[in-house]
Formats: sequence, structure tokens, C-alpha cells
Amino acid sequence: MRLLWGSGPRGQVRFLLMAFGSALGVACLAAVLTIPSILTAHDTRTAAREPRPGTSNTLYQEFRDPYGSQPLHRVFVARTSPGPSPVPPGIESLPGAGEALVSPRLAEILAANPRAAGLVPGRVTGTIAPEGLGDTEDLYAYIGTTPAELTEARELGSFGTGRAWRQIVEPSTLNILRFTLGCIVLLPLVIFLSVCARLSGESRARRLAALRLVGLSVKDTLRVNAGESMAAALVGATLGIVGYLGVNEVMARVGLPGLHWYQTDGRPEPTTVAVCLLGCPALAWVVGQFSARRAALSPISVRRTGEHKPPRKFGTLLLVPGLGIIVGYCVLSVMGRDPSGGSASSLLVPGAVLLTGAGLVFGLAPITAWLARRLAGAAKSLPVVLAMRRTEVDPGSSLRVVTGLVLLIFGASLTQGVLVEMDQVSRRTAPLQEYNIRLNELVPAQRQAFAKVPGVRAQVASYSSWDPSDGSDVPPAHLVVSTCRQLAAYTERSTGCEDGKVMQLRDDRSNIDYEPKAGERYSFALNDGQKTVFTVPRERIDVHPWDVSVFDSGVLLVPPALLPAPLADSAGTLTLVSDADPATIRSVLDGIGAVAPTSSVEPVGIVIDSLAQLTVIRSLLAVGMVLGLVIGVAAFVVSVADRAMERRGQVAALALLGARAGTLRGVQVVQVLLPLVVGLGAAIVTGWLAESSYLITGGGAVHWDWDGLPLLFACALGVLLAAALASVPMVRRHIDPEHIRRD
Repeated sequence: MRLLWGSGPRGQVRFLLMAFGSALGVACLAAVLTIPSILTAHDTRTAAREPRPGTSNTLYQEFRDPYGSQPLHRVFVARTSPGPSPVPPGIESLPGAGEALVSPRLAEILAANPRAAGLVPGRVTGTIAPEGLGDTEDLYAYIGTTPAELTEARELGSFGTGRAWRQIVEPSTLNILRFTLGCIVLLPLVIFLSVCARLSGESRARRLAALRLVGLSVKDTLRVNAGESMAAALVGATLGIVGYLGVNEVMARVGLPGLHWYQTDGRPEPTTVAVCLLGCPALAWVVGQFSARRAALSPISVRRTGEHKPPRKFGTLLLVPGLGIIVGYCVLSVMGRDPSGGSASSLLVPGAVLLTGAGLVFGLAPITAWLARRLAGAAKSLPVVLAMRRTEVDPGSSLRVVTGLVLLIFGASLTQGVLVEMDQVSRRTAPLQEYNIRLNELVPAQRQAFAKVPGVRAQVASYSSWDPSDGSDVPPAHLVVSTCRQLAAYTERSTGCEDGKVMQLRDDRSNIDYEPKAGERYSFALNDGQKTVFTVPRERIDVHPWDVSVFDSGVLLVPPALLPAPLADSAGTLTLVSDADPATIRSVLDGIGAVAPTSSVEPVGIVIDSLAQLTVIRSLLAVGMVLGLVIGVAAFVVSVADRAMERRGQVAALALLGARAGTLRGVQVVQVLLPLVVGLGAAIVTGWLAESSYLITGGGAVHWDWDGLPLLFACALGVLLAAALASVPMVRRHIDPEHIRRD
């Protein structure tokens, strides 16, 4: 440290830059390591409030419904006799009949929307404390009632289970999420911290070589460099932890789409603090020992700027097994074979991804040096020749500049694959989405308001002939009030439909055992208590509905003009139709919740919890991409600035020999762009193949994410443009004799 502070302002500025760089990296590391803790804290609290059957003086019944695109959980409780009852976390006692305890977020909804009062019958007497809630946006309520009001009651034993009924992210998905975050954040983070630990590597090597020549031992020389790097990393790690704590306090109040947490959930655990405060300095110590070895063992060559050794090519060999496995799965898919499932794929694909990513990192320097040598021999432009010769001599500097951005593009491909796979399992593969709502839970004004909900394309009413009072075992018939135009618009295929006639739908793919036969008569109730009879016609419409649909095989298609009178709402269902992309589904569900907050909504073919989980995963991956982008850009800026400082002597010498400022800037730009073009091109190709192998082994319908390629190319072009613009100011024409006096 005495040598550091005695080296003048430049050494002190370098130390501060190393510390601030380490602080940024540690803050990102703490954020990634805390994400599983946030999810675990959420699941632990939700598991502790789960009611368990047993023996007590209390009955309970649970209702899990969507309120818009959010899950709503209500627990109705009723005492059968006086005495103490089991109590869940977050409240002091269960509510009595006519009382309710709700979460703070649900209390805000009830206060802002009087129509939502039907969700929580009774008087709200208090709110649930954070110990009994998953997060700040949790919609939860304990509602007191009488035993007679509970139709499917169970006797309450206690609260708390070992596993939450609804985990915010499923364990298998959480493993995939951890792996993806590791690829897009942790790998670039290691590169970034290594870059920060090697700032001003050439000038530091010259200083260490001087110490070695005046008599310092090899061991002490290595210790001086490693000690300086470790001290900067320790200061930076402390600042990074403090910075993350401040960001957590702010973000916990704001939250992310689908994910909210309490401030205490986001505070790092002791193990996380230990990893940050010990791991970062340890990495800096190792890098410091390694980077100073040449100066300690061969100080004369360092002081005389001896020739650099060519980069080793062994790292490139890591691409062979990695790409071999990835391409193998892609070839199997092209051949029509399905390699999904099995434990081998769950091990081979992540291993191949890691090998490919490592091959990109270690193979970039030798590939760049080989390409630079070829281009220098063929180029006629002076800036290109100078840039290629410099890259050929010292390709390792290019590795530090572009590795973070290359890994970011590679990780972006994997992120797209994870999102595509999650999207497939969370919703139907059909292009349309249907939502079923009981007609007797709606008033005419609400039905009219549904037409104005953003995303809703159509409303279709359907009815059943089933009458619970007649005691008949004959299966009911179903009819849908619709036109041929609506039928054609909202099914995959329909042929033979004629307007103005009652016809029966027939799907040749259906395996239903019973369908109404031609000539059979079925009674449907009317709103006035009377009944109307429909006869099953002989005319049929050949139809292929989208998956499970209101236009099912055997259903009678009745034009609105042929209804004799309004059918009974008690036997009817209103079906809303929208597009099936997740954003539209969430918008429609939120719109339904605003119009009819107390109505039960069935999103056909999807689960609200799965939709909420997809939102959480998207948010976490978006956070990972932002952190990866910050780390990649920071590593690029730090490396380019460091290289510009290190090359001041060479730039000054070239300027003294008569090189123009435009030539020097062209050299700088080409030097940066060549390894970026090579690295980003390889990252796009290998990343897309890795994403395809993940989708293939996942067993989903989508194997080739062609839609994601334009985004990757656009990101790569943006990176190249930003890198070129950022490289220009790094070269100045000012000649400082101090930079070239040694040369």
C-alpha cells in the first residue's frame, strides 16, 4: 500500500477505478445471489399459512380464483362450538361470523372498487400482517361465516405445511432460472472482475519488473501486485454491498412486474455477504498472482517490451465437445426424431452450453490473432494494417475488451429459449384464448361493458339443457348462439354452415362417447320459467375447433334470430374470445376483473398461477439481462479506456512519425471492431444452436426460434455501433514526451 500511494496521482486514480469497478460487480453479484432468497422467503410464508385438515371446533373452505390476472385466495372459516381455534401467522385470531381479515393490497382494492365488496362478504375488521402474506401485493382474506354457508367444508386441524400449495416459481423452473442467470450474469461478472483487477496491466508490469530488478524476490513481487488488487477488491466489495442494500430498499417499494417483496427479504444473507466480501478479494488475489508472474520471472523482457508469446489454442478445443452435443440434438430434430426427456439431456445440454461459452472466451484470442495475421497480409489500407498487426501481437487485450459483450449475446439466446419454453407450457398453443363466465353472475350492463375491454374480439353465449330437478340420467345437450361468420372466425376450420338454420357441429377428431342424435328433442329453460324445445337437425357442420372450445363437437349452432325468447341465465355461459399472447391475456383478465370483480372466470386451457409464474420469470430474466448489459458495457468501457491509456506511448510515437489523427482513430476503431465482429458472430450462431437444442430437448412444439434471430442481430449491430463510437475519443493527437522517453 505504501508503494501504491507513493506512486502518485495516477496510481491512486487506478486504485479508485479498480475499487469502483469491483463495487459495481459485487452489487450485481449480491442481486443475483439474493433472488433465490426472495423466492424462498415468499414460499416459506405462504406454506406457513396453508390450512391443514384435522380435529378442532372450526370448519374451513378455500376458494382460489383469479382477480384479473392475479390469484385471489380466500379462506372461509366457521366455528362449530366456543373455544380456541387454530390461528395462522399474521393475525391474532380467526374472524367471527360476518367479519373478515384481508391483506393490505386487497383492502385497497375493496376501498377503491365498491363492486368488489362481493368478494369479501362481511365487515373488514383488520388486515393481515406481513408474516402471513407472500408479498406486498398478495390478495388474501380470512372470512368468518356460519357452518350452514359452507357447502364443502372440512374440519380445520392446524396451519402450516412443508411445501406451499402455490410456489412462486416451480423447483424445476427455478433450476433453469438459476442456470440462465448464471450464464447471463455470473460468467460476464467473473470476466468483469478480472478486468478490474488487471487495470493498467502493462504499466503495473513495468513497475513490478523494476522492483524485481532492484532486488525484490519473486514471491514478494507477486505479493505486491496481488495485495494491491485484493485491497481494491475488498474496498469495492464493501461499497458494493452497501450500494445493493440501498437499491434493495428502493426496489422493494417499487417491485417488478409479477414479483414484489419486503425489504427484509431482499437483504443478503450472511453466506451471500461472505461470498461477496471474501470471493471478490480472493479472485483479485488469484488474478494478481497470475498477471504479475511474467514481470517477476522475466523482468528484463518486460522493461524492454520483449515480444509477446502467441496465445494458446487449447481453449478453442472446448468448442468441439460443446458444439458437437448441441449440433447433434439439432440434427436429430431435423431428421424427425424426438430426443426430449430422459436424464441424459438434462445433463448434456447444460454441460454443452458451459463448454461452448468457455470455448468462446478462450478461443477468441487465438482465432482473432490468426484472422488479424491473414488480414494484415492482404490489406492495402494503412489503418487496417496497423490495427491488424497490433491485434496479432497482443490479442489478449482484445479478449478483455469484448468477452463480456460476447457472453451477453450468447446468454441472450439462452434467455429467449427459456422464455419460449415457459410460454409453451403456460398457455394453449391455439392462436385464440377463451374465457368462460356464468351468465347468472352478470348483469346486462356488465355484458355490454365487456365489449369495450381491450383485447376482447367477440362474445358468445352458450346454454345447457341439463335440469337438476327432473332426476333424469340422460346426458344434456348444449347449444351456442352464434352465426356462421363467428364460427368461421373463431375455429380452425368450418365447412357446410348455412345461415338461418339450426345445425349441429361435428368434429371428426373428437373421441366423445355421446353426442345428440338427429331427431332427438331437448328442452332448454327460458328466463320466464317456461321451456323451449330444440330438435337435433340432420344438417351438420364439419368443424375443427382450436383445442378446448365452446364450439365443441355435438353442440347445436343456433342463430340469434331463431331464439324464441331469452334462455335462462342459470343454464348459460358467456364466452369471451381474444388473442392468445400473454400480454393480451393479462390485459383481458384485468379488464374482466374491473367490470365483474365478483364473477368467477375460467381462462380455458391455462392456469392463472402459471401465467403469474411466467410473469415472474420474465421479470427475473429481464433483471438478469439488465445486469448482464451493465456488466458487459462496464467491462467494455473500462477495457477500452485502459487500453487507450496503455497505448499512449505507441500512439505518441506514431504521431511523432507523422501519422494523422484520422489514421490513429481508424486504427483504434478497427482494433476494437475486429474481435467484436468475430466474437458476436460466433455468439449469435452458437447461442442460437444452444437455444434450439434446449427447445428440442424440452419437448415443446417450438424447436427453432426464428423470431428471435432478428433481435440478436439488431443487438449485435447496436453493440458494434456503440463500440465504434466509444473508441474514437480514446485517441488524442497530443504528444507527451514522457510517454515515449523510455522507447
